[in-house]
Amino acid sequence: MKEEQNRAESFRDHIATIDAEGKRKWIYPYKPAGRLFNLRKLLSYFYLVVFFGLPFIKVQGEPLFLINILERKFILFGVIFWPQDFYIFGIGMLIFIVFIALFTVIFGRVFCGWACPQTIFLEMLFRRIEFWIDGDAPHQKALKNAPLDQSKIRKRVLKYSLFFILSFLIANTFLSYIIGVDELFKIITEPISEHTGGFMAILIFTGVFFFVYSWFREQVCLIVCPYGRMQGVLLDKDSIVVAYDYVRGEERHKFKKNEVRTGGDCIDCNLCVKVCPTGIDIRNGTQLECVNCTACIDACDHMMESVNLPKGLIRFDSENGIKNKVKLTFTNRMKAYTAVLLILIGFESFLLISRTDYDATVIRAKGMLYQEQPNDQVSNLYTIKLVNKTRKDLPVTIRVDNFPHASVEIVGKALSVKKEGVTQGTFFVYLDKKDIETRKTKIKLGIYSDGKLIKTVTTSFLGPTSD
Repeated sequence: MKEEQNRAESFRDHIATIDAEGKRKWIYPYKPAGRLFNLRKLLSYFYLVVFFGLPFIKVQGEPLFLINILERKFILFGVIFWPQDFYIFGIGMLIFIVFIALFTVIFGRVFCGWACPQTIFLEMLFRRIEFWIDGDAPHQKALKNAPLDQSKIRKRVLKYSLFFILSFLIANTFLSYIIGVDELFKIITEPISEHTGGFMAILIFTGVFFFVYSWFREQVCLIVCPYGRMQGVLLDKDSIVVAYDYVRGEERHKFKKNEVRTGGDCIDCNLCVKVCPTGIDIRNGTQLECVNCTACIDACDHMMESVNLPKGLIRFDSENGIKNKVKLTFTNRMKAYTAVLLILIGFESFLLISRTDYDATVIRAKGMLYQEQPNDQVSNLYTIKLVNKTRKDLPVTIRVDNFPHASVEIVGKALSVKKEGVTQGTFFVYLDKKDIETRKTKIKLGIYSDGKLIKTVTTSFLGPTSD
């Protein structure tokens, strides 16, 4: 009895992809099929169309979506963000983390199985190529152990060639999100000597993707990705996960035709284990390796249907739902996460609405006092930094809005900011002495373009005071 209990608990001491000697244990999952898998396929097709098609969509000549870290330029749905808007991204990342936490508390790791690019690429592209060329799991195992004959060489060359081509396409698409599809097209079509860095980036990305999807595979989810480890903190007994109904399933025993079953509904067919892409036995409970892909649900439902037993032995449910037969409740922790999330979303919305397409910073020249000028005027020297986030050039004029008799004189050529550019300039502000009542007078500088006020900047004007 003790030995059986130790075997039952042994899964907690190791992961399914590592053997007793600490070596990699290759997983050969059976080809999944079923209602949930078909739904996953439809969603995956949508994700893949978006992933490969989004870089080619442009708005006013600019990509709809661009994360150009090199030039610190970000475009989200046609709106350009520059380093000056980084605080908006900071709040956005915080919202994403809180959302992931709330989503995991309620729905477990369903994101990994249904929306994660790693899972979609592996299960819906590379694994399906493998099923097409090598066959299902038993054929793959047999092929691995088969001698290196012409058939095996042909299959290996075909499979890995397709893997490399697909990795190359993914790498190019991924890079187009960073540098833009136009720059990527130049790297591909122009001489390599003119784009050595870009060409090397394509090769590196291709090599990484090829390595991940041809060999590393599920180890990304088990070793590299921190999300699986977050489950230990975020999941509780009310979280919805892929779960085995042990109340209904135990004591499990093999199915026999025309038998009156007196034990649990689980017929111990192990099909749920065979289809699992991470090699776990879901009947042992929620585990770090489970990505909620639902392949085990489809497999179990098919088997239950075949032996005329009710489906749903493995399903989406919570620990309390299985043990106590209770429905999902909105716990205090869920309410707290939701409240924080709503506050952050409200704050982020305010930042996005109040964000402008132009920024201006005005600083009075350091180390310089005011200058006495003819006609009872006083001047101060200022420097201005202008940021144009739009897609058109911006001619700029400056006025002092709160003193009608004040004037502005630009030093050098007229101010103009190129599209998506930054410029600096220097200018004098002249005030009448009668308008200066304190040593530091507040002035409002209006930044105009084509007669339209685009920005107002408040600064101080240093001048003499009357005795």
